[in-house]
Amino acid sequence: EMKDQLLRSLAEQENIRGIAKRDVENARQFAVTSFAKSLLDTSDNLTRAMDAVPEELRKDTENHPVLATLYEGIQMTDDGLTKAFTKNKLSKFGAAGDKFDPNLHEALFEYPDENMEAGAIGQVMKVGFML
Repeated sequence: EMKDQLLRSLAEQENIRGIAKRDVENARQFAVTSFAKSLLDTSDNLTRAMDAVPEELRKDTENHPVLATLYEGIQMTDDGLTKAFTKNKLSKFGAAGDKFDPNLHEALFEYPDENMEAGAIGQVMKVGFML
């Protein structure tokens, strides 16, 4: 009977360890999710800011040095934020040309494009993130 109680006690301890480990992982996941949600709009705004600078002016340090430097700073900030997302296992998805997946993507409209396969993403309005 003592052996039976000892085995039950050891099994109970193992169960408690497993539950504690799962609770810690859930708490970490919740923290990462909260962190990510609070910064997603910032990431979108950085992308919009970079897209607002015409491509031909992005590296024109001779004629538009302030704009080129500003663009570079915004890009570096976006890169740093993306690295923080990656470190916390948050990744971007849904690039133009990818196959449309209704379980992941939200479509606003469909249009024919001779340069892409049918069912491909033609334009990304807002980048998606996956945890």
